[in-house]
Amino acid sequence: MGENRAKELEEGLELCLDFHKLTKVAQTGQPVLPVVVQDADSGEVLILAYANEQALRHALREGVATFWSTSRNELWVKGATSGDTLTLVEVRVNCEQNSLLYLVRPTGEGACHTKGPDGRSRRSCYYRRIVGEQLEFVQE
Repeated sequence: MGENRAKELEEGLELCLDFHKLTKVAQTGQPVLPVVVQDADSGEVLILAYANEQALRHALREGVATFWSTSRNELWVKGATSGDTLTLVEVRVNCEQNSLLYLVRPTGEGACHTKGPDGRSRRSCYYRRIVGEQLEFVQE
């Protein structure tokens, strides 16, 4: 994805949902589960990511939110490069055992890879809402 396109998706107000995301994930051939990441104290949903067995084992062993990057096809330890680590408090499994819930405590500025106007990592990846047919930023 080009830098301008990524900027528009991450900072723009045009609604342009990627309904093909799960198709792309399936095309990687990696056996993964969706992982909802929630702040253990506030209850705020921070991220939706994916984990394979390796990522889950690493998360449980190290006590830090770990995923499988479906775009880079590699282990992704949240915060390894940004410093925005998510300390794992608990891992829950849904009724059909096909998704996970990571309850975490953020130890950095935020959880999202994008930055707010102040240059700091956004607290959550869910920083915009749909209003009509456009997006608007949620006040933090």
